[in-house]
Amino acid sequence: LSWFAFLLSDKPIGCSTAFTRTSGMVERLFRGSKVNEKPYYKAFTPTVDWEWMLVLGVVIGAFISSSLSGVFQLQWVPSTWAATFGSSLYLRWLVALIGGILLGFGARWAGGCTSGHGISGTLQLAVSSWVAFICFFAGGLAAAFFIFNILGG
Repeated sequence: LSWFAFLLSDKPIGCSTAFTRTSGMVERLFRGSKVNEKPYYKAFTPTVDWEWMLVLGVVIGAFISSSLSGVFQLQWVPSTWAATFGSSLYLRWLVALIGGILLGFGARWAGGCTSGHGISGTLQLAVSSWVAFICFFAGGLAAAFFIFNILGG
């Protein structure tokens, strides 16, 4: 699918840029057109584009798929987390927020997210994407080990 998308549109599949554009749209609510003066938002114009719709489609598709399969359930604190750290909703959300901020920062710093580098870039045999993908994987393993074995005891 990624190859076909790149072949037909000359654009790699990715998701983190959609979050960048969303932050620009939110900032525009408070600052108006001044947001367009920032160099970062000149490169990543805060508008709804195909990547933004891709992220929306992933969320909607996941919901429809889990609903049709009969396994959909709201779960604020997963059982693995609760068994290790307890059922505190605030701790779970705090760790998720910190993790999301770190992942977002890392994705933008690396010039793409796991789907951009890990799927699109590696399929195009981009060395930078292979390096980024390996680092994403190693970082995920290290973070999971730290959270569940060191913090969780």
